[in-house]
Amino acid sequence: MAFVGASVMGAQTRRSQSTCGVRMSMNADDAQVSRRQMLSVAAAAVAAFGVARGANAEMEYEGVMYLGGSDKIDVNNANIRAYTKYPGMYPNIAREIVKNGPFESVDDVLKIETLTATQKSVVEKYKNNLIALPSRPEYVIDKLNNGLYR
Repeated sequence: MAFVGASVMGAQTRRSQSTCGVRMSMNADDAQVSRRQMLSVAAAAVAAFGVARGANAEMEYEGVMYLGGSDKIDVNNANIRAYTKYPGMYPNIAREIVKNGPFESVDDVLKIETLTATQKSVVEKYKNNLIALPSRPEYVIDKLNNGLYR
């Protein structure tokens, strides 16, 4: 029943002339586009948009080994738990390093005013195991809490 009603309604409507300014026709009178022109336009489009460039993303941070995976620790990017390797550094000295960074050099760690003389001697003991690389935002955010609770 629904189909019959739709066909009856379609029969009652009248077609009106299109008023759109753009018309498509197959007449021979219309301007023709040559195959050569069409291919050159297509080739230009492929050249402009189709050539993919390689991503310039950094695949791996070259200082990742200093975040706790080697005998040296980066004082500007390493997580506070990386200092557990060295007795006396974790948690108090490590907390002060994390809070007071970034540092230009390892010697700047010894200039932290809140470190006691005893703590400075511990830092001096492990000074050869510390390195000060440029601070990286993707690691700085995890210096105090990296979300590993075990």
